[in-house]
Amino acid sequence: MLAGGGRVLRQRTAPDVWSPLEYACHVRDVLLAQRERVLLARRVDTPALEPMGRDERVEHDGYNEQQPADVARQLDDAALLFANVLDRLTRADWDRSIIYNFPQRQERPLRWLALHTLHELRHHLLDIRRQLDS
Repeated sequence: MLAGGGRVLRQRTAPDVWSPLEYACHVRDVLLAQRERVLLARRVDTPALEPMGRDERVEHDGYNEQQPADVARQLDDAALLFANVLDRLTRADWDRSIIYNFPQRQERPLRWLALHTLHELRHHLLDIRRQLDS
């Protein structure tokens, strides 16, 4: 999707809706942030996770100025890194707890974090497809 999107990749359909490229950068960063959170939860009992600053990253990291081919490659790498960390979890690790701040501050198992991450990825993939198809 990032390879054939052209200029539309950087266009927002509304001021409060990210461009397809911005969504792709966000997905990459979600995968990297979640990976670090899983690794932290294996080292520390019930860590309180800091918000990743998702809205601030759009500007701070210049999402819309990044090169789509670079973002596509980074997305692949981030997915592989996250999957590797999940593959290495033991049966007991899946039940390790974290304090997650979204949608409300709550103690949750790593199993929930993995499922929540999958939900986010699917949701944002739909966001990207809707914009590219319109």
